[in-house]
Amino acid sequence: MNLRNYTSSVSVESSLSNIQRLLAQAGATHISTLYSSDDRHELIGVLFQINVGKLPMTFRLPSKVEIVYHHLWEDIRRPKQDTQKRIREQAARTAWKLLYDWVSIQVSMIKLEQVEAMEVFLPYAYDPQRDQTFFQRLKETGFKQLAAGKTSE
Repeated sequence: MNLRNYTSSVSVESSLSNIQRLLAQAGATHISTLYSSDDRHELIGVLFQINVGKLPMTFRLPSKVEIVYHHLWEDIRRPKQDTQKRIREQAARTAWKLLYDWVSIQVSMIKLEQVEAMEVFLPYAYDPQRDQTFFQRLKETGFKQLAAGKTSE
């Protein structure tokens, strides 16, 4: 398997704590955690606010554990009794460690003034009324807003 962090032993709690610390360093004024509403009540993301100019902007970063689980499960040839549980736990560690790595790189670039916070977090700008991110909204409309300005013939 050629996936980053697929054998990570870093706990979800540790990755989450490190993500929160980094977001605070990047200027986050509010940080909260998101949990699934199903029976498993799994940690699924981080919601945070950063002031852009004088405007507080909310962002939602997902951790898609279920998708990582399916990728890891595909490589299992002979599952044992506890394999599914172990793979699910590994998927959570992997997904959260990946998110930590990504946030760490973005915050380093912000600190070094290579990018602005809004540049890297814009796809994750969150609209609570619609319960979706900016990227999800663009995708829902077929990315038509990106083609604005093109004339139709």
